[in-house]
Amino acid sequence: MSISRYPSVWERFHRSWSASTRLVRPHLTPNRRCRPPGHRVPTGRTPVPRPRWQRAVPLAAVTATALAATALSAPAVAYAPTDGTTTVAADAPEQIVNGSFDNGHAPWWGTANLTLDSSTGQLCANVPGGTVNPWDVIIGQDNINLVAGETYEFRFFGQATPARVGKALVQLPVDPYTQYLAANPELSVSGNNYRYTFTSPVDLPNAQVAFQIGGSAEPWTICLDDISLTGGAEPEVYVPDTGPRVRVNMVGYLPKGPKNATVVTDATASLPWQLRDRAGRVVAHGHTTPRGLDRSSGQRVHTVDFGRFTRAGTGYTLTADGETSRPFDIDSGFYEQLRTDALKFYYTQRSGTEISETLRPGYGRPAGHAGVAPNQGDTVVPCQPGVCDYTLDVSGGWYDAGDHGKYVVNGGISVHQLMSEYERAVRADTGEPWRIGDRTLTLPESGNRVPDILDEARWEQEFLLKMQVPAGQPLAGMAHHKIHDDSWTGLPLLPHLDDKRRELHPPSTAATLNLAATAAQAARVFTPYDRTFAQRNLVAAERAWAAARANPAIYADPNDGNGGGAYSDPDVSDEFYWAAAELYLTTGAKTYRDFLLASPHHTGDVWRERGMDWGNTAALGRLQLATLPSKLPDRNRVRASVLAGADRYLATLEAHPYGIPYNPSDNLFDWGSNNLIVNNAIVMAVAYDISGKDRYRDGVLQTMDYILGRNALNQSYVTGYGEVASRNQHSRWYARQLNPDLPNPPRGTLSGGPNSAIQDPVAQQKLRGCAPQFCYIDDIESWSTNELTINWNAPLAWIAAFVADQDNGDARGHRH
Repeated sequence: MSISRYPSVWERFHRSWSASTRLVRPHLTPNRRCRPPGHRVPTGRTPVPRPRWQRAVPLAAVTATALAATALSAPAVAYAPTDGTTTVAADAPEQIVNGSFDNGHAPWWGTANLTLDSSTGQLCANVPGGTVNPWDVIIGQDNINLVAGETYEFRFFGQATPARVGKALVQLPVDPYTQYLAANPELSVSGNNYRYTFTSPVDLPNAQVAFQIGGSAEPWTICLDDISLTGGAEPEVYVPDTGPRVRVNMVGYLPKGPKNATVVTDATASLPWQLRDRAGRVVAHGHTTPRGLDRSSGQRVHTVDFGRFTRAGTGYTLTADGETSRPFDIDSGFYEQLRTDALKFYYTQRSGTEISETLRPGYGRPAGHAGVAPNQGDTVVPCQPGVCDYTLDVSGGWYDAGDHGKYVVNGGISVHQLMSEYERAVRADTGEPWRIGDRTLTLPESGNRVPDILDEARWEQEFLLKMQVPAGQPLAGMAHHKIHDDSWTGLPLLPHLDDKRRELHPPSTAATLNLAATAAQAARVFTPYDRTFAQRNLVAAERAWAAARANPAIYADPNDGNGGGAYSDPDVSDEFYWAAAELYLTTGAKTYRDFLLASPHHTGDVWRERGMDWGNTAALGRLQLATLPSKLPDRNRVRASVLAGADRYLATLEAHPYGIPYNPSDNLFDWGSNNLIVNNAIVMAVAYDISGKDRYRDGVLQTMDYILGRNALNQSYVTGYGEVASRNQHSRWYARQLNPDLPNPPRGTLSGGPNSAIQDPVAQQKLRGCAPQFCYIDDIESWSTNELTINWNAPLAWIAAFVADQDNGDARGHRH
């Protein structure tokens, strides 16, 4: 799909602003039954003919690997006339009062900006335009009785003029408004019947059925009928479509690199395999290696090694056990494109500036949070009540994820990894700095004789500097932990239309040390291009370090999660180590060297089996000390420790039948597991840069096979890469799944990936009981498995650049 065929985000959104609720990170959604002031619209409309009720088409065929679905939300199932039967027991009691509207519409209610009309035998209303959130306009009924463990069928007829995406909920009627069913019916002009099932986790005599229909720029009409909620239903069983049982990197393999695949099969003996070219000719063959039961997927598998085949080409397929893989290439150009796309992601995440339609066709939009109404920030932002008595201009930076928040700890590791990608390109033997130089990313700054990757990093670093507490104020030199809305907003919502109050949250030691680390690094990398900016960063870094040393235990409140993620971290010793490393590498000062040498992280094991991330940053410091020149007395030992860490991840990868350098001992995948996997690959990449040993490079390439399709779900986790790829990541403005006038995320966007905790309602309903690799669904509402974030794309960009630098998989360096 070409993104250039879309009009700009704003043009499309202005024409048709439909919305449905999903909130980032919190487990519960504040779907308030609010009654805002609003005008009443005359009613009186012609009833829409509707089809009879029919048996629903199954969501998916049940197989031996079916995933149990036991609660909380479901996808829409619209179906056409057949025999009029349903899947509910004949004597199941009806929980809805007056769902057919044959005699009025009591006890149904609407928010104060609606006038309900049932004179036609349907419940209809004119929905006002100009609302922001789905819950700004609601039709509902209270006092619905739910029984714990009972599976319910919820069905209704719905129609909209013009067509809209609505929100259908069964929920707790008071804060925290827990959702037991959350669905997004695509309401058409002709009307459809919709059916959902869910299993109630609670006994509740006063649940609420709510249709949230706010969030539209333009007015529209809705009609509902035949609303029913009955128990005794058969639970729906969700089974992902995993395609052929031969799992490959469906984007491709480097000609001289390793080439491995996984075959899902119950066979215990080795099986023959064949590699075919685009014309169907067999070009290589061999036998599989049985690997037994893979605990991360619950599958019995074999592996295939066809690395001896090195001929470049397109459209290859691999056949084994009667199954043929999806096609793939043997080439190197796609990694060069991924290097660029993964970095281009950041421009459309920018806050405080217009996104140019010319530079990013299909993604243009007005500046968000630039102090222009209806935005209330980010140019003059107050603190949360009681935190401070000043305001700051904290405009700019990157939106963290699919929400409108900006967080120093997430921004810190993200901008660090972009600057580290630049530092590697300049210093590593296989580095190709011209690939990320000026005019490579098509930015507004392109042509300024500064590498585009640094222009993009500067956009975030400028924001981080603004988050520092000014001189003369309490905690001067510390950094505010985050800035975001005072409450959650719904989906979709373009940044410039967000009307919530923006607030600075209290300073934290973790945020302050992130600022110290990134500012020290920026002072280093920007010196050749802007000495004034570099010096400004060094001053800020040393102020932040001194402030953190004076306030070493100010932690972000783990309960401060209304309107944005908490990002609490009770152990900041690793941030102290990382910041000291960056300051020492920039200044060479004895103060920072002595702190490093005394830190337990300097000689301790920093190579977590789960990988490094925003809350575990000691490995960042170790990698920097190993790769950048310094007079550190034990630098050789530090470099050897990186090889030891890489050996550990490589051993994990080689033992895993899907070739993953990630195998948590508890067999539970983390939130954002894909970024942890890629970060472990970075350790192997650095080990290659240090040692030149091919086994580390091969480990990196095999890791990318998992990300790009060689996994249990047989899909790529990078948008636009592979025949089947993630495209509905959780986002308020890349929300095509909810509004066809909006785009999907841009090419090169990494999804967070499998998460065993499945915190969001969609994942809980569909994925309950999932084996770790199956704890993922490409749904915009699945914020716990399918989010996009700046700190997940940063390691993708870093590792894509490393792989692209390897040419055909046999690069030996451009400096020899």
